Amino acid sequence: MLLVFTPAFAGTLSDATGLVNRFDIETDGYVFEIITTSNFDVQEIEFDKEQKQISLHLVSSLENNLGEIIIPRNLLSGNFTFYLNDQEFYPKIKSSERIAFITFNFTGSGKNTLDVIATNYLEDADKLNGTKNDGNVTGEDNSSLEGGGCLIATATFDSELAPQVQQLRELRDHKLLQTKHGSDFMKAFNNFYYSFSPQVADMERENSLFKETVKIVITPLLVSLSLMNNVNMDSETEVLGIGASMILLNIGMYFAAPALIAVRLCKR
Repeated sequence: MLLVFTPAFAGTLSDATGLVNRFDIETDGYVFEIITTSNFDVQEIEFDKEQKQISLHLVSSLENNLGEIIIPRNLLSGNFTFYLNDQEFYPKIKSSERIAFITFNFTGSGKNTLDVIATNYLEDADKLNGTKNDGNVTGEDNSSLEGGGCLIATATFDSELAPQVQQLRELRDHKLLQTKHGSDFMKAFNNFYYSFSPQVADMERENSLFKETVKIVITPLLVSLSLMNNVNMDSETEVLGIGASMILLNIGMYFAAPALIAVRLCKR
């Protein structure tokens, strides 16, 4: 059985900005969401549950193409095989209990087809949220339940594919979310962060001066967080210690240092 789905959301493609597409896949009474981010257009997705296969139809006007795919593991899991235009293809894939995160690049403009074939379909379906037709089981929910998206950084650097955004994603997914304390921190942080980040991101898109100001302000924070990607955080104790150090470092940079400078200027 072959099912064809068009994007639930799509934007306008540009050379500088990653285009996010959200595709709803309905199968066996469940609704799943596949999310792609790329510098080319993903026009549609075909899903074949019998073959455990997703086919992405791509159109690019660029020579160098970069993309990401998030697939809920409740939909497809196990070992993945990839074909680009019927030729076996070897992208990078990282998996957690909730998602398969695939990054790939290829050269050449025009139309292309990427086939993603898995070995398991609807694995652990009994663990899906609710019962059939009870709601969506989305790639975004699975990936951002604890992690979320880097809205401000994405708006600041124009793309979810920007190195600065990738750095934050790596820190979140491969460091913090690997421990209980890190996961608890991300849950608490998201409750705070998403209370204001959508509004800030919108203001950045509307005001280039504000966007540049935000870039200057968050750059020291990004530099300090980059240090965490280069240290081991394999235990709960290491996460607590390094996390506390980073908090103190940023408090010093953003509050203590400016206050000290202000006091000295006032004394002159």
